[in-house]
Amino acid sequence: MSSDAARLPAEASASFLEHLTATRPELLPFGQAAAQGTASLQAPHATTIVALQTAGGVLMAGDRRATMGNLIASRTMEKVFAADESSLLGIAGTAGLAVDIVKLFQVELEHYEKIEGTPLSLEGRANRLAAMVRGNLGMAQQGLAVVPLYAGFEPALASGRIYSYDVTGGRYEEHEHHSVGSGSTFARGALKKLWKPGLEEAEAVRVAVEALYDAADDDSATGGPDLVRQLWPVVYVADAEGSRRVPDDVVKGIAAQVLSERTAQGREA
Repeated sequence: MSSDAARLPAEASASFLEHLTATRPELLPFGQAAAQGTASLQAPHATTIVALQTAGGVLMAGDRRATMGNLIASRTMEKVFAADESSLLGIAGTAGLAVDIVKLFQVELEHYEKIEGTPLSLEGRANRLAAMVRGNLGMAQQGLAVVPLYAGFEPALASGRIYSYDVTGGRYEEHEHHSVGSGSTFARGALKKLWKPGLEEAEAVRVAVEALYDAADDDSATGGPDLVRQLWPVVYVADAEGSRRVPDDVVKGIAAQVLSERTAQGREA
């Protein structure tokens, strides 16, 4: 048995992040020394994410566009994921770092459950994510920020909870709804007017699509429904039945209805 293998039991930790930091820090997506001139680096950025509480849990949706300066880097990027069986994670900011942090967070939650035999509480998971965001602070100071939006189903309350973050790892619980990303100002305006308590899933999907459409209407970095390429927002829900993606056909039908109604209105602004 190698000396490394012999050390593993003594070094076992319920936190995969702590274990990786102690044993292989070079594998972390953050915490590395940034190269000179990183602040001027052009990298794809993910944009607008919305989350809202529903009658039975929480819904999260994101547009599909990633930008790099004034260019569209991708029209098909997915920015919303199932973090585990009862929670959702959306990303805004530097796309490459954000996707790696999503993967690390998913492993962190799975690792904890395997070691401890029970999942972390929703608040505990939100705190673990805050530590990861804080670990990226050095890169954020050089323009490579990652700002997630986290939400999940809270069994004790039989409802959904939403958490936002700042680049320092500050964690804040949001109520009713929230949005992050370059189009969030416009999305929040729509959410304030359209959200109401007790939204059923189909109603909540429509509110999310409307909010993302409003964001895309005024923010060039946010992409709206793409009829030519048949691209629609990515939408997930988390409730007592678990976390799952809303089928694209459902989102397409609701998006098509929103577009049809707005076309019929013929409004300029």
